[in-house]
Parts: sequence; C-alpha cells; structure tokens
Amino acid sequence: MHSKNTDYSVVVLDFGGQYAHLIARRIRELNYHSLLLPYDASLEEIQRLNPVAVILSGGPASIYEANAPKPSKEVSHWLLSGEVPVLGICYGHQLLADMLGGEVQRRDEAEYGLSKMNVLQDDELFRGTPKEQTVWMSHRDAVVRLPPDTIRLAETNYSYVAAFRHIAKPIYGVQFHPEVKHTEHGMTILRNFLARITGAQPNWFVEDVVEEKIKELKKKTRGNVLVAVSGGVDSITTATIMLRVFGSNSVHIVFVDTGLLREGEPERVLKTLKSLGFEHIHFVDAKKLFLSRLKGVTDPEEKRKIIAETFREIFVSTVMEVEKKYGQINYLAQGTIYPDRVESGKTSRATAKIKSHHNVVMGQLPGIEILEPLADFYKDEVRKIALKLGIPEEIVYQHPFPGPGLAVRIIGEVTEDKLSILRKATKIVEEEFLKSGWYRKVWQAFPVLLSLKTVGVKGDVRSYEYVVALRVVESEDAMTANFVKLPWELLDRISHRITNEVEGVNRVLYDITNKPPATIEFE
Repeated sequence: MHSKNTDYSVVVLDFGGQYAHLIARRIRELNYHSLLLPYDASLEEIQRLNPVAVILSGGPASIYEANAPKPSKEVSHWLLSGEVPVLGICYGHQLLADMLGGEVQRRDEAEYGLSKMNVLQDDELFRGTPKEQTVWMSHRDAVVRLPPDTIRLAETNYSYVAAFRHIAKPIYGVQFHPEVKHTEHGMTILRNFLARITGAQPNWFVEDVVEEKIKELKKKTRGNVLVAVSGGVDSITTATIMLRVFGSNSVHIVFVDTGLLREGEPERVLKTLKSLGFEHIHFVDAKKLFLSRLKGVTDPEEKRKIIAETFREIFVSTVMEVEKKYGQINYLAQGTIYPDRVESGKTSRATAKIKSHHNVVMGQLPGIEILEPLADFYKDEVRKIALKLGIPEEIVYQHPFPGPGLAVRIIGEVTEDKLSILRKATKIVEEEFLKSGWYRKVWQAFPVLLSLKTVGVKGDVRSYEYVVALRVVESEDAMTANFVKLPWELLDRISHRITNEVEGVNRVLYDITNKPPATIEFE
C-alpha cells in the first residue's frame, strides 16, 4: 500500500518464518515502505516494486534439504549481483552463505532464545551499538565456513558466524532476529541497514494509510457489503472502514451471538454499533446451534473448524435473507489481521501452520468477494487506524478476544456449566485489572478453564472442582509475548475472588510461559 510520496519499497522475501511479516512491519515502523513477497516471486514481480533493498526472512527449513525454499536462478543471480543491498536473517543468512559458496551444517546444540553476541568488526550495520549485545536466536543449522570474499562481523558461543558481509557488495547476513523486540539493538541495526547501507530516506507514514486504503477501495468497489462483527477492535474497525467506503445504506452488519461470548457482551456490541451510525444491523441468536455442534468435541483444532463452518453457514443464510430485502450482496468484509494469517500458514507456501483462525478459513462465499482491509496489519497498527477513524477508546484498547470466543479458553468439551464458570471468572479478571490500573499495561489478561479437577477444602468440606489458569502477557504484536510479573496483591485478589465467587472452582494457577514456546491462547 503506497503512500502519496512513495517511490520505492523494501522487499521482504518470505521463506516461511513466523517472524517474516514482522520484518516488514518493523521496517514500516522506521517509516520505510515495505512489502512481503513469497520467496519464489519472479524477478519482474520484485523489480516492479522498485526495491531499494531486499531482506530474506527466516524459515523452518534447512537449506541443504532437497525441497528447501530458494529463489529462482534469475532472482538468485540478481540478489548476488550487488545491484541492491541484501540482508539475510536466520534462514536467509544461511541461504546467502550457501549461495555465495560457504557451508551450512546442522549443529548438535540448538540456539533458541536470548544469546550474548560479540561484534568483531567496526561496520556500518552495527553503528551505535555496543561490542557485546543481547540478540534473539532461533536456529539449529549454522554457517560453519564463510563464503569467499566475505568477512565475519559477529559471533556468539554457539554461532561462529553470527553475522557476515561481502567485502565488495552490499550483501549482509545475520543469524539472529533483529526484528524481534528481545534483540535489544535490533531496530538500530535495521535502521543502519536502511539508512546507512541503502542510503534511502524514510518514505512511508502510518497516518497516510487509512485514507489511501479507503480511496483504493472506493475506486474498485460497488454495491452492498456484509460485515461480520464480533465487537472487537478488528471487526469494528473493518466495519467503520466499510462505512466510509460504501455509505451507511449499503453496509449490512451481521452480529452472531454464538453463546461463546463474555457476560453482557451481546448487549454491549449492539449498543456500540448503533452509536457508530450503522443502520442495518442483523442480529442472529445461534447459541443453541453452536453449543449442540460442539457437544463431545475436545480437540482444539476441531472446535475451531466447527465454529468456522457454523459461522459460514449462518452467513450464507443471512446473505440470502438480506438479498431478498435489500438486493445483491457483493462483498463480505472480515476483521482478519496478520497474526491470524501467519498462525494459519496463509502468507507463504513455506509457512508451517500453528492453528486455524475462523476468519481465514471462512472461504469464498458463492458470488461474493472477500474484503480484508486489515489483513496486513498487527494489532497495535489496527488500534492506530481505529483512533484515526474516531472509534471510541474503550473499543480501541480492549484486549484481544479470540474469534471462537470462550470455546478456546475451555480445555476439552464446551458445556453450558463450563461457559458459566468461565464467564464469571473472566468478569472478575477484567474488573480487577481495570480497578488496579493494569488493564492498559498488558497485552492480554484472561482466565482459562482447565479440564482437570483437583481436591480442595471449602467450608471445612472436601471439594473436587475445576482449576482456572490465569494468562497475562505483554506484547507489541502478538508474534512474541512475555508473561507479566504481576504484583502478588493483584494475583491474590483475583484468586480470592474466583475461588469464593465462582462456584465450581477451587484452585487458580498463574501461567509463567512466554511465546514462544507457548502461544498466547491455550487452544
């Protein structure tokens, strides 16, 4: 998406790494226009974007495997020509080393997480950073022999070649992930690559994005649009963009009460939609349908698929009803954002799927085009767009809530009793976080109802009840996350209230796992 003064781009080739789109996102944070392309994009596709640099992402493959993702011969030759600066990250670093004649091997010991790196050379890439710095690693393969005409720039205890560059061409490789916030000087390193090595000036600003997206959609869209709204910032922002593009008379909001929402949520959502000026709001009460289809289902992926398929059926039937009264529906708008797509393996043929997301498995409805105006944005970017569009702060800053709702916060089978328990626990957690001032300090805070029961004592009587796990994380984009070290007093209040006020729970646990290795949601 070009801003009005964009003449060039930084192209990121996606080799399937979970952080691939995060690289493009970080570049945009530095105010450079950036686009993600699949690793096998043609030279014509790449050059059409007038690249000032190309970045090769990480990925799950090994470069010595028979079917390892690699650019075409034509693109590879161009990348190594020195015509534009090239930076390889993780797999991209290993790929460049291999293409230049170096050697990559699988090591006995992997290097995951934080590592201390020593910078060996005074190079523009590391300008303004210390000789010893903390970086984020995620690899087992490593460059064990440098290619000809290259020099080693950095090392760690596990990586002899943590970074290298060509002596005559602007070609760089780094084994670590500068795009991940845990790399303490990552943004400086990326800025150095863009400003010092490419010499390019910043040319992309987020405040231009909203209006340009609306203008772009206005030019190519006509007719009626159906918007699936959950009440979260993603779907509300999508609906508001559609309102600007199509006008209130052509926007049809569909809000489905799945029975998997939080306490009082259906009423709050309907009130919000009316206040934002939507005229056509189609409310569907499908609580019994969803619960009946989830009966006996314990597998998390199966739950997600059932919910997605049920949503799809409801939308198909709703489209037919709306068309009878208002004429043809031409578009379905969804609030899909980038983390949904990256975890569903939709951004590259080399990306490994982690979990299905109901927005990205809806599929094409007959004769209706899917619009996903937020599909390339992260949550914090969506919030900036929402504020620009005038959406109220209480919607903008509410914590992310999964599309399948409480179904994926109940481990095992979903029942009415379990939903009731989790709704009450969720309300307590939200109340305590708002009251304590911690709500906006964290990315997400929510309880999960585990499938196991444990023995306890209530009123001098033995109890055998469910366990609630509390999940609280800090993050900027949901691609990585750290558990939050909350005050004991806050944890104590939450535990006390849940075990006293929520019938059926006698134990509260606190999840102290980061992402990776865990995802933020339990299912």
